[in-house]
Amino acid sequence: AAGAASATSGAQSGNGQTRRFHPLAERIAAMPVKPTLSPVLIEGLARLLDIAIVLVMGTLVYRLYVAGSVASAIIYQIAIPAFAGGTLVTFQMLRLYPIGALRHFAGSAVRLLGGWTMLFLIALAIIFMLKIGSQISRGWLVGFYLGGGAALIAGRFAAAVTIRRLTRSGRLERRTAIVGGGEAGAALIEALEAQPDTGLRICGVFDDRNDARSPDLVAGYPKLGTIDDLVEFARRTRLDLVIFTLPISAEARLLTMLRKLWVLPIDIRLSAHMSKLRFRPRSYSYLGAVPVLDVFDRPIADWDVVVKWLFDKIVGTLALIALSPVMLATAIAVKLDSRGPVLFRQKRYGFNNETVEVLKFRSLRHDMADKAAARQVTRDDPRVTRVGRFIRKTSIDELPQLINVVFKGDLSLVGPRPHAIHAHTANRAYEQVVDGYFARHKVKPGITGWAQIHGWRGETDTEEKIQRRVEHDLYYIENWSVLLDLYILLKTPFSLLTKNENAY
Repeated sequence: AAGAASATSGAQSGNGQTRRFHPLAERIAAMPVKPTLSPVLIEGLARLLDIAIVLVMGTLVYRLYVAGSVASAIIYQIAIPAFAGGTLVTFQMLRLYPIGALRHFAGSAVRLLGGWTMLFLIALAIIFMLKIGSQISRGWLVGFYLGGGAALIAGRFAAAVTIRRLTRSGRLERRTAIVGGGEAGAALIEALEAQPDTGLRICGVFDDRNDARSPDLVAGYPKLGTIDDLVEFARRTRLDLVIFTLPISAEARLLTMLRKLWVLPIDIRLSAHMSKLRFRPRSYSYLGAVPVLDVFDRPIADWDVVVKWLFDKIVGTLALIALSPVMLATAIAVKLDSRGPVLFRQKRYGFNNETVEVLKFRSLRHDMADKAAARQVTRDDPRVTRVGRFIRKTSIDELPQLINVVFKGDLSLVGPRPHAIHAHTANRAYEQVVDGYFARHKVKPGITGWAQIHGWRGETDTEEKIQRRVEHDLYYIENWSVLLDLYILLKTPFSLLTKNENAY
């Protein structure tokens, strides 16, 4: 119930304070969470599978029945890719790629065969009109039609089995919270539950109101707490989506809530199914047939996640190999210069405020190590070793973080620099200095970033320095692209030489 939001169980929030949860919210948050897979990614893989099947089967039948029996193979080199493209367009028109169609094999198989047959009939008509029938083997056409159809059906069956297994394991669910109880919240939940194959799993309702307008139970779902509770709940349960049921006219209330939620790496939508204000249809996105307005999107999602992962692994591996002589020489120098381990390990903020262990070459005297970052390194700091001064100035001390990128996967090559959990400036924690500070954790932290190549690295002894760093981090998050990552990587060595006045 709403009044039980101050139950005995508690949780550690992003700013280090303990929040108390509704008992059911605590149980949900304590359940093991598996990473969800993007429906857009799954649908894209299904398209790639169909294209691959058509290309392979067309080429295989050509090799078995046609190769060597005709003077030129150019007609087939054009026809097979044309069939692959036509298959993609036809199946897209028949809506064979949404998750619901991929999950239900019987219905989609009938449409698939119908589309495949229609495609061949169109191809036969084109062959007849162009009078090129003598140049194309009838055996190839028949074999390609039968073999390709069978292979496409087999591929669709395998996709259906895989997706059902993923659905049962919860990997395709979009964990969702509803903000706003009462009639609007109940109407939204009922509308969503009436839609087939939305993939949404509603975890509960959150509302700041504690009066009759917001009962403890909304359409069968309990109210789990307030917006402040939702922030921590979203982090611990890895929520994917938050839907507001508040009317657009409640502008002040909406803005107050959004100021708390925009720092999370989730999609935020505003329900429009009961709104009397109507926009163009293309202004909405849809959950099934339920219209919503997009407020915030997860910054790097769907195929962007795959692209950035591949970029990190490939470029990170190459960098680790190329820089291994420098890292070996640095390790020897650190060991010979002072007592203690070569590497320094420190807990820092990672993606979604999770804790990651960052590796660095040790640059401070071992007996003066500061794992909690209680005191920032300053100019001429007596704790810094002789080798430490050089590797800190040149950022060579950060190179072991390539291990985090390539093997652990908790850092990226490019992103906001990971800050120590208790880092502060002018005796104030970073999150107290910068409004929306935790929004920089909507993506994985990186070894270098937009702030670093603009000189905002090293000591943050003033509030302006940390504010400017966060501003640059947020700019990067909102404007991310592979080209931007590549630009930052290429720019980093030059910025280390020209913009290092704060690095010591």
